[in-house]
Amino acid sequence: MSRLFGTDGVRGIANSELTPELAFNLGKAGAYVLSKEKRKPVVLIGRDTRISGDMLESALCAGILAVGGNVIRVGILPTPAVAYLVRYFDADAGVMISASHNPFEYNGIKFFNEEGFKLDDDIEDAIEDIIVRDIDVNSHITGDRLGKCVEGEEDALELYAAFLKSTIDRDLKGMKIVLDCANGAAYKVAEKVYRDLGADVTVIGNRPNGLNINEGFGSTHPWQLKKKVIEEKALMGLAFDGDADRLIAVDEKGNIIDGDRQICICAKMMKQEGTLKDNKVTATVMSNIGFHKYMKDMGCAVNITRVGDRYVLEEMVKTGCVIGGEQSGHIIFLDHTTTGDGILSSLQLIKAVKDSGLEPSELFGEVAIYPQVLRNAKVRNENKNKYEKDPDIMKEIKRLEEEMEGEGRILIRPSGTEPLVRVMIEGRNEEYITGLAEDLAELITRKLGQ
Repeated sequence: MSRLFGTDGVRGIANSELTPELAFNLGKAGAYVLSKEKRKPVVLIGRDTRISGDMLESALCAGILAVGGNVIRVGILPTPAVAYLVRYFDADAGVMISASHNPFEYNGIKFFNEEGFKLDDDIEDAIEDIIVRDIDVNSHITGDRLGKCVEGEEDALELYAAFLKSTIDRDLKGMKIVLDCANGAAYKVAEKVYRDLGADVTVIGNRPNGLNINEGFGSTHPWQLKKKVIEEKALMGLAFDGDADRLIAVDEKGNIIDGDRQICICAKMMKQEGTLKDNKVTATVMSNIGFHKYMKDMGCAVNITRVGDRYVLEEMVKTGCVIGGEQSGHIIFLDHTTTGDGILSSLQLIKAVKDSGLEPSELFGEVAIYPQVLRNAKVRNENKNKYEKDPDIMKEIKRLEEEMEGEGRILIRPSGTEPLVRVMIEGRNEEYITGLAEDLAELITRKLGQ
């Protein structure tokens, strides 16, 4: 059986791969593993706007109740809200039902521990082992040992909104902002936060119907946002994904601002404030060469991790770094929270723009992002990791690196799920590096695809 847990929980097509039976078993096993020491563990559950959310929430709740756990249902809220509310309500675990930026037919189940962090691999393995081996952990308890659904004493959305507003000590009165909520989990709370802070807000992607999450809107489809920002003559546009843990921004001219540029500008603000601990940030191997040049010029070090927000977080916790993230806009401000939070990131970005006194396009124009070209080399599955041992491939990579003379970068990454080797090349001239990437991918295919 393939591994249930990926880098971001359990995901699949709802009612086909991610069935209510699997959700029920995840509820049982998760509550059992996460709360072995407590007779009545408390698990907090949130979800996004997908039509399958009701089905999976009901099944997950039933599993938790069957092993004697109690459930707090907080309804439709962003993933980072669950991470925050677990700590606020002193729950033993949290669960978010969402497939993030994926289409509506997908869904996912993601666990958080009592501190609001994603689960360690060994805990996920323990949950998975119970399910794979079909171990009955509840022994069919009866009577008053069964769990129940309980209500939080305070409104979860209001609590989370208050937390977000506490992270920015600036008045946004008069700032014209367009929000794109992807018809997802942020569709109520994002607008509330910005209106409460005094911003002049226009909202798109805020009419979820269970089927339209991420469809033509949100951080993976920012074209409607670009159009609306220019139409409204807004200062900025802010797009979240389906579960609102990512942010892609748009400046007043409609230019897209990815995670690399966001981290650069926020790190600059934090350094000026004296809150950028040890003058370092955390990023993945995919971060742009322009990002690294900006950080170097600013006197900051960059800790580099594998692709995936969980690896960024692990490195940040280990090193004490307070800001890190990915090009996709998944950014973690560890002084404020334990996971990526699109709304929180947007507030920090708006604060940086306000404090700079510059137009957003001027401020973000300080970061020169180099073109990136990605090409796939089709190889035999067993050959995905053999490129480093092939003398012809390594010789060509070395030759290209010398040819670009520090003004470009080559990254080779075997796919984790497909018989592919991904070739990424950065450089100043997109046409030139496109040719290099295509030739190198062809060489790798020829050598390792036999």
